[in-house]
Amino acid sequence: MAYNIEKHKKGYLLFTIARSEKRNAINEEVMEGLTQAISDAAAADIKALVITGEGEQAFCSGGDLSVFHHLRTREEVLPMLTKMSNILYSLLTLPKPTIALINGTAIGGGCEIASACDFRLARKGVKAGFVQGKQSITTGWGGGSILAEKLPASNAMNLLMGAERHTTEYLLKQGFIQQLYEGDSLQACELFLEHMLEADGSVLQAYKKLWIAKWEESKLRGRIEDEVKRCAVLWESEAHHNYVKQFIGKR
Repeated sequence: MAYNIEKHKKGYLLFTIARSEKRNAINEEVMEGLTQAISDAAAADIKALVITGEGEQAFCSGGDLSVFHHLRTREEVLPMLTKMSNILYSLLTLPKPTIALINGTAIGGGCEIASACDFRLARKGVKAGFVQGKQSITTGWGGGSILAEKLPASNAMNLLMGAERHTTEYLLKQGFIQQLYEGDSLQACELFLEHMLEADGSVLQAYKKLWIAKWEESKLRGRIEDEVKRCAVLWESEAHHNYVKQFIGKR
């Protein structure tokens, strides 16, 4: 199976992308798993949802181009982009604390998934970046719009337009990462969550709904839909197809 969902006795749900041989890239099965995890996390006895990747090399390398390379036109790619953006909006608006446990490299769509989480914990020394610009596309799952909500404009623009991989130390200064850790990932995550997991779940939900109401009022979902459409237009460009061809050729 391409993912694992585990309920921990401390009260959180752990979703792990289990495709380490593909640098935990997203395929249709992982999408279905994320959908299931978000649904499971809504249960009354779950206080938080943690998302991570299998192994220590990668958190998530974004969409698996070896799977999606056959999507060439905007009409062909739009359903995939829309489906994943809907999943990330559901993750963003889950009325529970959500944590991206960045255990390894996170690039492209992997950073979009992380952006949709409330908190981002990252292993010291790994790199992450919104590299979509180097693929001649933009963020296409809503990550750009979400980042614009969470970071100062200049910081968000720098991360998106620069399209570089950055150290997690740099991303901590930019406000994208909340905390760095060394050693065991889950131990670090549980330590970060310690006081939240001790709180009453209804209190956590009530606080999260403050931000959900803000995002609904600002019509974030509509802005994400516009972002998805713009990405779909760029996806069918010759420049992007050339990038995908080179990527597949290297593999």
